Amino acid sequence: MPYAVVTGASQGMGKVIAEKLLKEGFSVAVCARNQDKLSGNVAAWQQQFPGRQIIFRATDLSKKEEVYAFGDFVLNEFPSIDLLVNNAGTYLPGNLADEPEGLLETLIGTNLYSAYWLTRKLLPIFIRNKAGHIFNMCSVASLKAYPNGGAYSISKYALLGFSENLREELRPFNIKVTSLCPGATYTPSWEGSGVEPERIMESADVAAMLYSSWLLSPQANVDTIIMRPVKGDL
Repeated sequence: MPYAVVTGASQGMGKVIAEKLLKEGFSVAVCARNQDKLSGNVAAWQQQFPGRQIIFRATDLSKKEEVYAFGDFVLNEFPSIDLLVNNAGTYLPGNLADEPEGLLETLIGTNLYSAYWLTRKLLPIFIRNKAGHIFNMCSVASLKAYPNGGAYSISKYALLGFSENLREELRPFNIKVTSLCPGATYTPSWEGSGVEPERIMESADVAAMLYSSWLLSPQANVDTIIMRPVKGDL
């Protein structure tokens, strides 16, 4: 049975990715800040996917000590890790000239440091096995600047840079690294925005692409996945 770790799994893409992996036979470890949503998801999954090992821990991924505690928890409970999805992230718009003081630090903490800390914590088991796949949830905001992107876009550019450096370092160990760069995808953050769900992608689209990449032969890797709505970015 393969083992996966998915961060930010209380809602949105993280929740859908975890469900996809459970459906395909994985046991999963999940975390998010919202204890109630996370435990509710896990209770439903345990009913839907009996026989899978599902572990969870409420974690603020912007805090190093909590990330490390989650990593230790996973390493104590799982015999191995085959797939890591650094999905946790926060979107807050702004322009560099007038966005709130501290916004960059907040977004770098959640969108970059969380992936950096957790990956470093779990890397020894990947290196020991000389196998595995790490997915980092980047964005089209990692690829092109846009109005009102501000600190968010900076944090996503940084995450893409982290992915590319990590991939080069891990090639000798046969460990794959894929940057997922989706455009507008319907998650709870879009609720109340006035955007029709049919105008943008579904979270299941991103989960399907992730799983398809996982299925490739051991000698093949997709470095970067770019996905956009058919009608283009908003």
